[in-house]
Amino acid sequence: MSDSVIKVYGALRMSVKMFLMWNSKMLIDGGGEEAVETSLLEASNLVVLRESSVIHSNANLGVHGQGLLNLSGPGDWIQAQRLVLSLFYSIHVGPGSVLRGPLENATTDSLTPKLYCENKDCPSELLHPPEDCNVNSSLSFTLQICRVEDIIIEGLVKGSVVHFHRARTIAIQSSGAISASGMGCTGGIGSGNILSNGSGSGGGHGGKGGIACYNGSCVEGGISYGNEELPCELGSGSGNDISAGSTAGGGIIVMGSSEHPLSSLSVEGSMTTDGESFERTTLKEKFPLVDSLSGGPGGGSGGSILLFLRTLALGESAILSSVGGYSSSIGGGGGGGGRIHFHWSDIPTGDVYQPIASVEGSILSGGGEGRDQGGAGEDGTVTGKDCPKGLYGTFCEECPAGTYKNVIGSDRALCHHCPADELPLRAIYISVRGGVAEAPCPFKCISDRYHMPHCYTALEELIYTFGGPWLFGLLLIGLLILLALVLSVARMKFVGVDELPGPAPTQHGSQIDHSFPFLESLNEVLETNRAEESQSHVHRMYFMGPNTFGKPWHLPHTPPEQVKEIVYEGPFNTFVDEINSIATYQWWEGAMYSILSVLAYPLAWSWQHWRRRLKLQRLREFVRSEYDHACLRSCRSRALYEGIKVAATSDLMLAYVDFFLGGDEKRTDLPPRLHQRFPVSLPFGGDGSYMAPFSLHSDNIVTSLMSQSVPPTTWYRMVAGLNAQLRLVCRGRLRVTLHPVLRWLESYANPALKIYGVRVDLAWFQATACGYCHYGLVVDALEEDSDPASAVSIDGAIRTEESRANSIYKEDSLGHLREPLISQSHRSSENLMRRKRTYGGIIEANNLQMLEEKRDIFYLLSFILHNTKPVGHQDLVGLVISMLLLGDFSLVLLTLLQLYSISLADVFLVLFILPLGILLPFPAGINALFSHGPRRSAGLARVHALWNLTSLINVVVAFVCGYVHYNTQSSNKIHQFQPWNISMDESEWWIFPAGLLLCKIFQSQLINWHVANLEIQDRSLYSNDVELFWQS
Repeated sequence: MSDSVIKVYGALRMSVKMFLMWNSKMLIDGGGEEAVETSLLEASNLVVLRESSVIHSNANLGVHGQGLLNLSGPGDWIQAQRLVLSLFYSIHVGPGSVLRGPLENATTDSLTPKLYCENKDCPSELLHPPEDCNVNSSLSFTLQICRVEDIIIEGLVKGSVVHFHRARTIAIQSSGAISASGMGCTGGIGSGNILSNGSGSGGGHGGKGGIACYNGSCVEGGISYGNEELPCELGSGSGNDISAGSTAGGGIIVMGSSEHPLSSLSVEGSMTTDGESFERTTLKEKFPLVDSLSGGPGGGSGGSILLFLRTLALGESAILSSVGGYSSSIGGGGGGGGRIHFHWSDIPTGDVYQPIASVEGSILSGGGEGRDQGGAGEDGTVTGKDCPKGLYGTFCEECPAGTYKNVIGSDRALCHHCPADELPLRAIYISVRGGVAEAPCPFKCISDRYHMPHCYTALEELIYTFGGPWLFGLLLIGLLILLALVLSVARMKFVGVDELPGPAPTQHGSQIDHSFPFLESLNEVLETNRAEESQSHVHRMYFMGPNTFGKPWHLPHTPPEQVKEIVYEGPFNTFVDEINSIATYQWWEGAMYSILSVLAYPLAWSWQHWRRRLKLQRLREFVRSEYDHACLRSCRSRALYEGIKVAATSDLMLAYVDFFLGGDEKRTDLPPRLHQRFPVSLPFGGDGSYMAPFSLHSDNIVTSLMSQSVPPTTWYRMVAGLNAQLRLVCRGRLRVTLHPVLRWLESYANPALKIYGVRVDLAWFQATACGYCHYGLVVDALEEDSDPASAVSIDGAIRTEESRANSIYKEDSLGHLREPLISQSHRSSENLMRRKRTYGGIIEANNLQMLEEKRDIFYLLSFILHNTKPVGHQDLVGLVISMLLLGDFSLVLLTLLQLYSISLADVFLVLFILPLGILLPFPAGINALFSHGPRRSAGLARVHALWNLTSLINVVVAFVCGYVHYNTQSSNKIHQFQPWNISMDESEWWIFPAGLLLCKIFQSQLINWHVANLEIQDRSLYSNDVELFWQS
């Protein structure tokens, strides 16, 4: 129908396939008779109202269909005193459209729905509605939508008792509203009370109504009533229908039922059951007698919103409201808040839990405000169905992390805090789907580097697997002792007992043990089968320079005076050029040394030693095989390649060239005797460092030469004692450590040599222009006018010391000293040391402090690594070193495991700054312990000491990593005290690095003793008794 008006008097019964209205009206007048109170409109397909179409009935109206009911837009209305819409597939209430029941401003007659305002019992049809969806005037509904799948509301749905039954989804758009505000009772169970001036208190429902006060007289508001767990009551009004109007409470909106809950409710608009507020301007129109001095009613209480549903979505603009109304301006009380209840159905729990509500809008149940002296109404209630275990609150959310709920209920207090003693130190509680129903509560470690269930690091898991820190420490110590014993036994089996001599000193009167000739006298054998070589020796010419990559060996071009008679000067200079060229290192050798010095100094030292050894081999091969000896005058020497030989000390720092007669010179004055060679310079090998201590090299030639004045046994003993003293001299501390050497020469050596007319003095030789100094001995004959020895000789031991005899010479056996080396005694030592230091001088106690010595970065390390006196107990020292070596390796692994719990980057930093420096001391130590021969063992032990010292840099890096991590984490965490909780996250992060540092320092000292025990078998070399020294 279009642009039409249909008026029906009585009851309408209409059944059509489709019912379409265009700007049309259908007005049904029941006439006020109960017999014709219900009209029915049935459509098997569509019911569409457009362009302000209206269906109006002043009686009951039922609209049934099987398709779509569509109120398209503004002005489209369906209203009746009691309205029932049912059986549609979908209902769409467009913007501006209205569904209403009962009618607005309807007169009270037999057809007006009777509200159950005075009934304290909830009507059963609200909770258990009938299934037939027929219009029934005996039911309390004023507007019911029944058996409709989907309902979309963009307009207004309003009624006193609004009920949605057996619907699937309801969507209230932002322009839509479902309202029962002011549609409740004007009286009711919680109605307000009236003062004498007509001011009324607020109606009560979910909360008490506000009090009304005027001129000091007050009256209580309406009472609170109903069941907050399942509210189904109408709101109460002011209770005043006579003096100055009245206010009504809110109605009731029910969606779904316990048997047929709503699948989903989506709200972007509003759903309200607010109490009515007093409006004076309206009352003046209705009641002209009202003036400014008379009072008015209080506010009506909020109604009820009861929702049986599975899921809820409230948008940001959504409002669910059941608030109390405002009171009159003169002393009236505000209405109490209503009740809103969410009765959830089929709440998922456990692993299948999904949030049932998304709430971003507002849910209001507050009391209305009072005016003037009137009080505000109390707040109403917002409740939800009791939640299962693990869930809480109105919307059955998961209990917060760290709490559990093992009872049914919605109160937040039911979520109990998890026991604190069940949470590991480095763990946090986590939320799980469906909440936590029972203790213990689930947790996770704060980082992936910690491992469940105790959130231990890998290191702590290892420690607590073996019973905790104390027991683990005891087990580790016991294991280290056992492994050290096994290692010592294996070492004795592998190396051999005969190669590990005991530390006991030689007994008085026993023969000298020459099983350590390189320590006793640096000879290879006591007797030599090369006597003829010693007899033909003319002169020994020493190389200048320390044989480093920056300062290689080199020879001076001018031949010494001693060899000028046996060489040609021109070919000699050519020979020197070739020798110096071979002795010079390539640039890449020095570059490799510099790189290795930065990365790993022990490798740099090994590289330098290897290149030195190759350089010496190359020099010897050149002189022995390649050079034609053209500089020699002897034809026999040139033919046999035997006139010149190159050799060096074992440390490869001091090299020399020996010149020999060829046998065809026909010279009776050659070779010169010892007294003709005085003074003789004997430079020390080494440089006073830990790896190359000073030592006097006395081979068979020197020994044979000195035997012309001093018996070989005396000379051997003197050299052995001097080398024992020179071991203790430390570069960088020469002024202090050379004092004992000077005292020993004056107390032990010179008194014994005096009876043979020989004296030795400590001297320095500045052999290069760059300032490098050689130190050594000057051997000279005593002057004839010196006071003869007046001491008694017992087996070569001298009891008194003769005064020093000064001598002057212009050239010594080095071949390059051309000015007096030793000044007259009347020259002061100060003048001697102030001379241009080109050649050298005698070192005495009074000029020792004037020595100029350069200190480098290794000076401080000399306090850790230095040569010491032997302590004996070689087996015990070796056992302790084995224990510390195993302990060192264990602490390294524990430290790396500890750093791994922080970050893998920290492990890489410790391992590769310096590269693998923290791991290599262990294999270096094992190699030293299981090497054959004391000489090789001592050398490898020194290399082990270097690796051990170098690894301190890696330990410092471990300290830095631990410190940085601890300080960055400590500000973010509250640490609980747990005794012996070893972790990089705790204050004990430094324990393993500190233990490793101490272990390495102890190892260094024990290695020093171990090397001394290997190199010094005869401990009487350090005897304080002169007689015992010479008699051993």
